[in-house]
Formats: sequence, structure tokens, C-alpha cells
Amino acid sequence: MDKLKHQPVDKWIIEPINKFINNSIASGVVLFLAAIIALVLSNSPFSEQFHNIWEHQVVFAFDKYILSKNLSHWINDGLMFIFFFVVGLELKRELVAGELARPKQALLPILAAIGGMVVPAIIYHAFNHDASTERANGWGIPMATDIAFALGVLYLLGDRVSNGLKVFLTALAIVDDLGAVLVIAFFYTSDISFVSLGFAALFLSIMIIANLMGVRSAIFYGIIGVFGLWTAFLMSGIHATIAAVLAAFTIPATVKIEEDGYIEKINHLINDFKNASRTHFKIVTDEQQKILSEIRLYTDAALTPLQKLIQSLHPLVAFIIMPIFALANAGVAFDESLSSAFTSKVTLGVFLGLLVGKLVGVFGTVYLLTKFKIAVLPSNSNYKQMVGVSFLAGIGFTMSLFVTSLAFNEVHYTTEAKIGIFSASILSGIIGYFILRNTKTTA
Repeated sequence: MDKLKHQPVDKWIIEPINKFINNSIASGVVLFLAAIIALVLSNSPFSEQFHNIWEHQVVFAFDKYILSKNLSHWINDGLMFIFFFVVGLELKRELVAGELARPKQALLPILAAIGGMVVPAIIYHAFNHDASTERANGWGIPMATDIAFALGVLYLLGDRVSNGLKVFLTALAIVDDLGAVLVIAFFYTSDISFVSLGFAALFLSIMIIANLMGVRSAIFYGIIGVFGLWTAFLMSGIHATIAAVLAAFTIPATVKIEEDGYIEKINHLINDFKNASRTHFKIVTDEQQKILSEIRLYTDAALTPLQKLIQSLHPLVAFIIMPIFALANAGVAFDESLSSAFTSKVTLGVFLGLLVGKLVGVFGTVYLLTKFKIAVLPSNSNYKQMVGVSFLAGIGFTMSLFVTSLAFNEVHYTTEAKIGIFSASILSGIIGYFILRNTKTTA
């Protein structure tokens, strides 16, 4: 069992995780700045103008079909489609060739994520079970973990945190996101239009069949996914984020040329390039350019469409979509509401759900699974570090704000939930950081 406990994490898993974390620190800073700007503007003389921006109606019409929503809804339903699409792509990657592809390694983060969703929901329900329908709707808010902020804190710790622990938190956050998507699908939907849902099923079937037939064009999946699947879901009453994850799972995750064949072909082309006619100028000849084009084609064929989409879309999500979402959703006017916020059951339910619920749910599950030898700790980690990571899972920011926008219509409930999210996320991040900073990695 000790050998399993200290099993090294494969390089092919670690490298993409490290790249993701390297992006997370920068994107976390940008996201944090966007949230601060929203808070400052919401409490400035320009607060009314700032909030009015998101209320502007944007209309798309085709014949008798009309989609009319305010800017805030287009951001939450439209731009966030891309966010959840990338979440779906990352989940599929983990299931196909990552940490979640190995049942024994996947068991711990999957069950820890479930524990970290159930306990916060129970805590919120305990404060609000006797409430009006709308206040009771907020039980899904403290269930989610913000992967960008959580991994950003881990990155700040550098070598103090093992790669095994980073992989664990990444897998946990991705499973957590999937859980949030399912909660949205089943509990935060309006009346369902089965006609629109039928069209959604048709477009999804087209994408699945295209995958099976070997279609690898990102443009094809983008057109069918956005103009077909997303639009049909948007009009069906089921939240469009579900369409994003379903679309992501139809993206091919196989290469067109296997590794051995690629190496053989590239070596042959490199030799051809060396022996090709050369010019005295600092440009390649036509013959060399043709060889380089072939190398590019074979390199493209050696990557899966799944990997290429993650690589191309992640910067867009991290540095544009999530900051815009934060600007549109993080604004809270701290007037008389701040002084009475922590007497609110909504605030208390969200705050304690994230801060205490995540700790109890995640660490409690990890402790029980490892003590009963059902699973093993991540490589080079210990229980004190798992406590720190469990606190980091309480950083709910983006996903919690998103669920808040779906759960409440009343402004004061939304404000109370946001105060709970901000305070719990900040405190969870600080506590988790200092616990991990003062804990040595197990050799």
C-alpha cells in the first residue's frame, strides 16, 4: 500500500497539468482584478450607469423566431457556453487519457468532489429549509469550486506542493464542475419545450455521427454546436450550459496518425529538408517550404481535435470570457446590506457551506477512503496538505456566482449570496495557502 501511496504521477499527465496551472495564476489575477473593478464601480457615483449596462436588450430574430435577452443574460447563457465547453473538453481529456482514466487514481478525487458538493448543500439547506421557495433555491451555490483561483493559489506555493496534489485538485475541480452542470440541468431549468429539445437531440446526433465518421473539422463542430445545439437548448428551457458539455463530448479525442508512424515520417521529412536545395538568402526554398508544409500537416494529424481546441480556447476563456462574466456578476453595493449581511440565512448558508462544508466534505471523504484502504493519498502528500487543499476547494467564485444568477430573482437574495461567496472564497484561499505553505511535501 505504501508503494501505491508514493507512486509517481506519469509525465504525460503532469505536463498538461503544469501548463494549465501556469495559465491559472495569470488568469486568476485578471479575474480578481475584474471582480475588484465591478465592486468599485458598484459602490461609486457611477453605480447606476454601470448596472444599467448589463440591462440593455440584445435581440436576434429569424422569421418568427425571436431571441431577446438583456446583456447580462447573453453573457451568462452565451459567453459562458464557451466556458462550459472548455470544462467539458477538459473533463473528456481527463476521462480518456488523464487522472480520471485510471479507476484507482480517479476514485479519490471523484468521491471527494461528491462529498464536497453534498455537505455544503446540506449546510445551506439547514439554514434555509423553512424558507420561501426562492431562498431555498440557493442550495446549489456553495457546491462549486473555482478551478482558476484554486490552482492559482497552488501555483503561488511552487515546490511546496507536489504534482500529485495539483493533479488531485485539478481532477476534483473538474468533477465538481460536472456536478454543478448536472445540478443546473436538473434543478435550475424553466418550463421545457420538447420541440426545441427534439431539435437539440437532432443536432447532437449529427455531431456524434460526424465523430464516428472521422470528421475532425473544428469549424464543422462549431457551426453545428453553436447555431444548432446551443440555440435549440436556449429555446428549450434547459440551461444552455448543458449543450456546451454535450457538444464537448462529441469532439474527437483520437489522432489521425499514431506516434510511431509520426516519428518515422517526421524523421524522413527532416532528412529530406537537410538534403533539399538551399538558397544564400535567409528564406527557405520552394522545395524546403513544401517539406515544412508536410511536417505541419503530419504534426496537425498527430494532435487530437480535443487537445487543439483546449489549447486555442483556454486563453479566450481565461482572459476574456471569465473577466467579462466577473464584471457582469460580481458587482455588489455595500450600503446598509453589508452591516446586516451576516445575520442573513442566505449569507450564512453560502459562507459556511463553502468554508466549512467543503472542508468537511472533501477532507472527510479523503480521510475515510484512505483509512479504510479503499483509495490512496496522492503521491508525495499527507493529511495536513489535504486539509489545505480542502480549504482551497472552498473558493467558489465563478461557478457559485453563476448558480446565484440562476437561483435568485430577488436582488437582496443575490446580494446576500454574493457577500457569502466573496467572504468565504477569500477566507478559504488564505487559510488553505498558509496551511500548505507551512507543511512540507512528503518525500
